Amino acid sequence: MTTPLVQDLFAQLQGRPAAEMAQSLGIPAAQTESAISAALPLLVGAMGRNASQPQGAQALLGALQRDHSGNDLAGVLGAVLGGGGQGGGILDHLLGGQQRNATNGLGAATGLDNDRAGALLKMLAPIVMAYLARRVFSSEPAPAGTRALTPQSLGDVLGQEGRDMRQAGGMQGGLLGAVLDQDGDGDLDMGDLMRLGGSLLGGGR
Repeated sequence: MTTPLVQDLFAQLQGRPAAEMAQSLGIPAAQTESAISAALPLLVGAMGRNASQPQGAQALLGALQRDHSGNDLAGVLGAVLGGGGQGGGILDHLLGGQQRNATNGLGAATGLDNDRAGALLKMLAPIVMAYLARRVFSSEPAPAGTRALTPQSLGDVLGQEGRDMRQAGGMQGGLLGAVLDQDGDGDLDMGDLMRLGGSLLGGGR
């Protein structure tokens, strides 16, 4: 299973957006969609872990309002395909020193080489931020099956997303929500990634 936020965003990236990312990465569209379905839970789960603390939620909200409010997904995708979008900076803040491990884990789980796995994460990071900003600051109703996101609820909702990710297993359980902390020690490390890769490559659900 994946969480409602991830399902909703993934649905918006299927089809033409994924095809455009595939062209940029130089890989088949089907492989790109599979890799996106693996990478989104990592990013949303990491944001959920950070937002579960009041200071982290406040910092995320400030970044959404300052840098991402009003950005539509199509425009952000165009920017990232053109080499912009601040993906590297977002990943630095989000994953810190674990960014390389996360890239390696994503590559091992999806068959992408590390360069393409890293490029995909950099593409998706600003897209996730734009999606969350739209959900927080737009007056549009929440998509079916998801909770409304407000500045007050952001930390609670993303924190729950992060907890759900860590409790799920296997590719369908959100590849890399589970990567965030397979051994329960609060840190993403190579042991976590090896356990994750073993379950995925063995066809675990």
